Amino acid sequence: MAASIKDVAKEAGVSIATVSRVLNGINVVNEDTKRKVLDAIDKLGYRPNILARSLKTHKSSTIGIIIPDIAGAIFPEVVRGAEDVANIYNYNIMLCNTDLDINREKESFRMLKEKMVDGVIYMGNAMVKEVEDFINELDMKVVTVGTSDSKEKYPSVVIDVFQAGYDATKYLIEKGNKRIAYIGFFPEMYGGNYQKLFDGYKKAVSENIGYDENLIYFSSLNAQEGFKGVNTILEKTSFDAVICSSDEVAVGAINALRERNIKVPEQVDVMGFNDTDLASMYYPTLTTVSQPLYDMGSISMRILIKILNNEPVEEQQFILPYDIVERNSCK
Repeated sequence: MAASIKDVAKEAGVSIATVSRVLNGINVVNEDTKRKVLDAIDKLGYRPNILARSLKTHKSSTIGIIIPDIAGAIFPEVVRGAEDVANIYNYNIMLCNTDLDINREKESFRMLKEKMVDGVIYMGNAMVKEVEDFINELDMKVVTVGTSDSKEKYPSVVIDVFQAGYDATKYLIEKGNKRIAYIGFFPEMYGGNYQKLFDGYKKAVSENIGYDENLIYFSSLNAQEGFKGVNTILEKTSFDAVICSSDEVAVGAINALRERNIKVPEQVDVMGFNDTDLASMYYPTLTTVSQPLYDMGSISMRILIKILNNEPVEEQQFILPYDIVERNSCK
């Protein structure tokens, strides 16, 4: 039978109230007594009833993380960074996958509220107003990663995606490319980061080599769409470089070019985005825009824990640096 708090108190030779104070981090217990309680907990394998404690203290020591695609290559590293920090502060993680569906996002927030999580880390391309209003109604502590709400009410951890798109495109232009294609999410549908990424690309080509709608293919963020995008564009026109809104899309693009006997990078430069593990494992290795994914997760968790502890947060929006990692898919 599982040990109870009464068993712990008896083993440590203290009162149940003293054990409760140790479990709840109330700093009125001397170190020797605290050590006896912790040793008894370890010996008996005691696990506190989280639900009962949360009903009493209004804290569950659990944080929800909402991600748009559990299969997406970027999210495991972000979640890992968040979870590593959560473990340091003895928080549990509850993960929700939404597939970029607004109703599933709202349902995830509702469920997390019912589970009495202490706060939520929200990852997504864009927080639409419907979801934003819903969160405000629930009155939850939220930190966003990779995006922000329209009024920047909630702290966010991001990179400057517009500038990253601009710089990546300029990188391809400076290599002498004159016809740069773009394969990525449909910005008018999804807005947010993918709108900014496309706008950065569009500004760079418009300023330097001219914008051509025939070089654009809007898609999902998987390799199949990258493959389809290359073939669709080549049916209309030619290009000497392509910027892709994810590394997976870039891999699909290379596969399509290879099937047409078009050499990468000798004939076409290919630029990815995110610098996932795939970028360094695929051949040719991908030149890509690197986001500090682990840091985005760990910093967002530190911010949320500060908020939960009523500690000041230095900035409302943390803009982290990005980098263009040069590998073999560009000349």
